[in-house]
Amino acid sequence: MDQIDKDITGSNPAIQKSGSCCCNKPDHCGKLEVFDWLDDIPESAIKPDVVEVRFKNTRKEFFKNANSLRLNRGDVVAVEASPGHDIGIVSLTGELVYYQLKKQNIKSAETEFKKVYRKAKPADLEKWYEATSLENMTMLKTRKIANDLKLEMKIGDVEYQGDRTKAIFYYIADERVDFRSLIKILAETFKIRVEMRQIGARQEAGRIGGVGSCGRELCCATFITNFVSVTTNAARYQEISLNPQKLAGQCGKLKCCLNYEVDCYLDAQKDFPPTNVILETKTGQAFFQKTDIFRGIMWYSFDPINIVNLTPVPVERVKEIMALNKSGKKVDELIDAKSIVVQEKELDYHNVIGQESLTRFDEQKGPKKKKKRRNKFRGNTNEKN
Repeated sequence: MDQIDKDITGSNPAIQKSGSCCCNKPDHCGKLEVFDWLDDIPESAIKPDVVEVRFKNTRKEFFKNANSLRLNRGDVVAVEASPGHDIGIVSLTGELVYYQLKKQNIKSAETEFKKVYRKAKPADLEKWYEATSLENMTMLKTRKIANDLKLEMKIGDVEYQGDRTKAIFYYIADERVDFRSLIKILAETFKIRVEMRQIGARQEAGRIGGVGSCGRELCCATFITNFVSVTTNAARYQEISLNPQKLAGQCGKLKCCLNYEVDCYLDAQKDFPPTNVILETKTGQAFFQKTDIFRGIMWYSFDPINIVNLTPVPVERVKEIMALNKSGKKVDELIDAKSIVVQEKELDYHNVIGQESLTRFDEQKGPKKKKKRRNKFRGNTNEKN
């Protein structure tokens, strides 16, 4: 029993694998954890009878606590499945479950939830560990079978049900695949019920994990569970070069982080004048080239094709020139004396961090003079002589 209690606390790797947990505590997982901001509020007399249970590969489902069990976050429970039962870890309890249901547009009054049978017994855990230990071997065998059948698909992962009567096979495919023959072979080989579930490239990258070009762990492998579509417009708004090699993540799709600051850029661009207007000056026509959004500077060049001799112009000055051009007047220069002061103030760089110069080791200093060691016993020796 001591070993089983130790397993429930999360030291057994099977719990971590089945719950996709990234730490040794099954009730704390950076990707699947939901912050319970109602945790310090006293519980009401009427407790909610619905709990949230998490499984492998970010799979979460809601179950009804029909037997009124005292469940806490991190408890390993046996829940109703189709068929048999499954083993999962309680990820959320209390009033916050109803907010999660509302967020996912699930009407609790009209939905018939599956039941929580009991807290996992030692026999349930032992069978669960045995099932999860077969997942890697099953995945490798399935890949070989799919390759022999010449199916254009990749088996990404396998998730066994807690009672080892059913398994979910996650796969990636560019086109529609007829895997009816594959299901028959898998059912006969492993003696289980088979469910095929297709996932995208982003979900596959999140399952495998890795380190991005920013030096951090992939967002999809740490906290992103709902993937939002990313378009090249997000890069255009942020004045990012449309280089596919730099914009694509490890999944081959556009990076999810392109959506993080789009709203901030769109809000900052509200006061900017249109970029398709040509500025008329007495020295020629100035064409827009690029924008420094957060410093409020627009860069113009007198060459419409080649980006040469760029002139930084503050946004206020650009609006002023456009207003004068609209009234039929041409300005002498793009920037006036007032704008030059602003420009020098904006573009001047000061090292406020106090970092030392990078060339501090280039200066060769002369050899140090070695100090002669004075013999402290010298005076006594002379006196003796």
